[in-house]
Amino acid sequence: MKKKFHVELSTTQIIMLGFLLVVLVGSMILSLPISSATGKSVPYLDALFTATTATCVTGLVTLPVFSTWSVFGQIVILVLVQIGGLGVITIMSGLMITLHKRIGIKDRILLQDAFNLNSLSGLVSFTKKVIKGTLLVEGVGALLYMIVFVPQFGARGIWISVFNAVSAFCNAGMDIISDNSLCDYAFHPVVNTVTSLLIILGGIGYIVWWDVVRVLKNIRSQKIRCFKGLTLHSKIALWVTFLLIMVGAILIFLFEYQNPLTMKDCTFAQKAGLSLFQSITTRTAGFATLPQENLTNASSLVCLLLMFIGGSPVGTAGGVKTVTIAVLMVSMVATIRNKNEVTLFNRSLSKQAVSKAVAVVSMSFIIMFISTVLLAAVTDAGMLDIVYETVSATATVGLTRSLTGTLNLWGKLIIIVTMFLGRVGPISLAVAFKVRKREQNNIKNPMEEISVG
Repeated sequence: MKKKFHVELSTTQIIMLGFLLVVLVGSMILSLPISSATGKSVPYLDALFTATTATCVTGLVTLPVFSTWSVFGQIVILVLVQIGGLGVITIMSGLMITLHKRIGIKDRILLQDAFNLNSLSGLVSFTKKVIKGTLLVEGVGALLYMIVFVPQFGARGIWISVFNAVSAFCNAGMDIISDNSLCDYAFHPVVNTVTSLLIILGGIGYIVWWDVVRVLKNIRSQKIRCFKGLTLHSKIALWVTFLLIMVGAILIFLFEYQNPLTMKDCTFAQKAGLSLFQSITTRTAGFATLPQENLTNASSLVCLLLMFIGGSPVGTAGGVKTVTIAVLMVSMVATIRNKNEVTLFNRSLSKQAVSKAVAVVSMSFIIMFISTVLLAAVTDAGMLDIVYETVSATATVGLTRSLTGTLNLWGKLIIIVTMFLGRVGPISLAVAFKVRKREQNNIKNPMEEISVG
């Protein structure tokens, strides 16, 4: 009698395979003639690259989105961006909720791991709020975009507005206006403001959304200050986001002030606006109002750091995340001061949180380093251009120093894999920690001192 071969996938494997399946299906659809603006099939590797960058909400493209793809192809890309922004598991759970299907314990565990949350409690309600909140913000963003794009493009402006709103909120950085991103709207107040707000709202994280709403509702009754009533997670995410945006903007303003290729001929207000947008978009959004290859070396290094950090957890942004880097920094300070306890905002942080922060940053750095070495081996581009490309892919940013379009076969494959690992890596790592926690036993190995540093 033959034994039945049964493989039970872990939540980590389901999440990774879910993203992979979406990428492969999307690439096959994009390789069809109907998806191309010319009616001729786009090379499969470029279709695969586009499907990956859309699903991983990165924004690096080998072919211009606005001129390469038909309306059908652009719709496919937008669907992939929305799935990538919300997550495959969230989309599937949303469909089950809409169809009134029961969300079982396995589905709840998948949601917990997909959102990287610590509790199974209230997950279905949280998912509903995430989907409704996303559609609401994207809808408002699209309506505001229409103020600009409908008068300029007519009826097509409606589609451009919807596409840009979803892309900006999901921090994808893809647009269907031109091949130079938003450089033509560098000084447009409405486009810049709406895009910036969508990027920040998508990248700040859903946990912060509902926490802020909760505090605002309770301010009158509890008579508490808004910031004081927030959870530790929200305080860290908001404070680090604000700090990074402002410090990044100030440094870029100073380094680009006399740069003839970017801001030298601009007014003071225009320079401030360009610097602020550049600082915001590097938080894994990928829209550009300045040609990245024209930035000074100092500004490029600042942008590399901002890209690597990225947005906040449980949002649409990539990177190692604001909370992760904050935990890492305060842990470093505590070690230097020889303190046993790591604290932030008068709260102690668990050793598990510190361990996760170290692991996530280390893993992201390893992915970036390997990708950089491999890309340097197959292309003769400048090292700064290569590092900019690989950091952008690892952190799912989408900004490039005009290197993406010149990549050869191996270069495209390297960036495809890097974008995929950058998108699913941190999630998988967080899930892996939880698996290890269940497998802990009481057996301890002997301890021995070593020299560090």
